[in-house]
Amino acid sequence: MAKLYTRQGDEGMTQLLGGKRVRKDHPQVEAYGTVDELTAAIGLAAAWAPPSLGEQLVWIQEMLFAIGAILAQGDLASKGRWKLEKQSATQLEAWIDALSGELPEQTAFLLPGPVGGPPGAAQLHVARTICRRAERRVCALGEELGDVLPFLNRLADYLYAAARWLSWHEGTGDHPVRITGLSKEDA
Repeated sequence: MAKLYTRQGDEGMTQLLGGKRVRKDHPQVEAYGTVDELTAAIGLAAAWAPPSLGEQLVWIQEMLFAIGAILAQGDLASKGRWKLEKQSATQLEAWIDALSGELPEQTAFLLPGPVGGPPGAAQLHVARTICRRAERRVCALGEELGDVLPFLNRLADYLYAAARWLSWHEGTGDHPVRITGLSKEDA
């Protein structure tokens, strides 16, 4: 195996797939870097998840690696570029429906990771917020990425449903937000 370091990034540059060199703060690097961060956050959640949920999370991590490759392509607009299979978002919808079907109706905004709640559920909420950031980074590319955006949008919903399911599965349930500390200015 080659060495882990190449010294090629020491000047703040990196290489996209196909050889194009860009700065490390390039929007594409920001997008696939955020997807990489999301993959790691989901990995931590998977470490705390029961096997059925863990298997879903591993599948999601593999899909995120595919998305990273899509985002790292030198030309995102080319006709021959890689795309995500459409049924990927559909799979997430099926899992969302299954998880949500085991839960009582949600009647309030929920506080992520309530005191005494499972760490895995709290980590799924962290992953959800990273997923929303990844979605914003992909939108900022302004390219035709209609295959990636629906998956990321659905993934954030899935992570929310999975966090809520895990809280109920572990016996904690929902923790409604009590909005406090607000006051109105005198008109």
